Amino acid sequence: MHTATTATTATATTAPAPVTGPAPETVTDVVIVGAGPTGLLLAGELARAGVRPTVLEALPERPTLPKANGLVGRVVQALDYRGIRERITGDPAPPRPAPFFQFGALPLDMSTLDDNALYLLPVPQRRLEEVLEAHAGVEVHRGHEVTDLVQHDDHVVLHVSGPDGPHTLAARYMVGADGGRSAVRKRAGIDFPGITDRGFTHRSGQVVVDEPVADHATGRLTVPGLGVLWPGTFHRTEHGVFAFGMFQPGLFRIALIEAAEPGLTDTDDMPLEELRAAAKRVLGVDLPLSAPPAGQPPALTRRAEGINSRLAETYRAHRVLLVGDAAHVQSGIGGPGLNLGLQDALNLGWKLAAEVRGWAPPDLLDTYESERRPVAQRVITHSRAQTALLAEGPNTTALREVLTELLQDQQAVRRLSHRMSGADTVYEMGTTTHPLTGRWMPDLPVGDTTVARLSHPAKPLLLDFTDHPDLRTTASPWTDRITIHTAPTPTPPAAAVLVRPDGYVAWAGDNTADLNSALRRWFGTPA
Repeated sequence: MHTATTATTATATTAPAPVTGPAPETVTDVVIVGAGPTGLLLAGELARAGVRPTVLEALPERPTLPKANGLVGRVVQALDYRGIRERITGDPAPPRPAPFFQFGALPLDMSTLDDNALYLLPVPQRRLEEVLEAHAGVEVHRGHEVTDLVQHDDHVVLHVSGPDGPHTLAARYMVGADGGRSAVRKRAGIDFPGITDRGFTHRSGQVVVDEPVADHATGRLTVPGLGVLWPGTFHRTEHGVFAFGMFQPGLFRIALIEAAEPGLTDTDDMPLEELRAAAKRVLGVDLPLSAPPAGQPPALTRRAEGINSRLAETYRAHRVLLVGDAAHVQSGIGGPGLNLGLQDALNLGWKLAAEVRGWAPPDLLDTYESERRPVAQRVITHSRAQTALLAEGPNTTALREVLTELLQDQQAVRRLSHRMSGADTVYEMGTTTHPLTGRWMPDLPVGDTTVARLSHPAKPLLLDFTDHPDLRTTASPWTDRITIHTAPTPTPPAAAVLVRPDGYVAWAGDNTADLNSALRRWFGTPA
């Protein structure tokens, strides 16, 4: 990679400077490389903030290979705050937390928790991408692969290979949302340290499971010797781990994890008989698995060796930023990857838009890494712990028995569920010490509406719960950037609350000087 500079610069408010040598064919504010869920959500956040990004995707069409099949935790609420969850489910009611879940295939009973934030949203990744692309309202340029990038003081030049041949593109900022093998990360020179645990082999497939083993109404499987198995959960046996989900009556996604076998390689075209054999080894019985009939999605069988746990050394190299799997990868146990990536996009979107539009305070863009990277580090640690709990052998079994006893304590369940859901995320806001500051803003009634519905436009919110005119006067110079909503509430969480576009509370209280400081800290100097 050719790099003109690697120094981090502050706010850029002008268009890209002329490029030395041949001029790029296209000049834009932001290029997003990768049109998976994270890249598409980021595109939507930028568009709502007045910045129309260019989205490039190397693949010529949306992939059919099944990947993630649902979302877990705070991210479900976050999508509800954009109206996206309702687009997926058709249900306008607020999401309801799950009473039960798992940690490393150990049951978690959260039915008595009064602050359970572990929400579930079953949705195949392909469907999620379709909804996010429609929500973003931007064109995705498919079949466009970034082959090189060159950074300059106030822009980055991309070399792109597309359906009509090679071309260049200049952007003020470039975001890599192109997955764990990110070409953007590599070409930006960002290290990706971590480990690869080669002790496991993963196999998966999209197959038909016949009745009576499969209940096509509920998605449950009844397996001789194991009893009734519920979809969406991990089932550990003496020989491995089995998980499954039903996407339509009779059509299941089957996943198996076993101890690594020497000599195997990754493939997206594994024989169906290999999946059957793995299921018999893990479960001890034959499962009636068959390929989908003509007209249905293909079997899409896959084998993968090992589990990666890696975290980018930095999330930003000058004008190149990373989101999602380009910044962090971990085991899929518990579904952390997509949950993390979508919240990266929500955190970065409004900050990058503020930088492009010229009102960002100093160092605002740097808070993306300082806030999100520690969250990824914690999730990776917990993901590795869950993977360890699924390993074969008597020592692991003994550890699981001890943890099962500990998880009878509701405080232990609360801590685990908060970590898995992301409810334990608290950002440093540097303002008041009110308990809400730095935390997720709960969805409350606000007059004749709710916090979630007020959050749909993705703008900062000042919620005045006590009809405090001095607070509104203090915030009035920022009305080109924030929405002020007054709705006296009988039992408010604070006199007023300043909520960032990503749903986190920047300030809470009634002190006008502190409010002024918070407004300047997060939303710059007023026009």
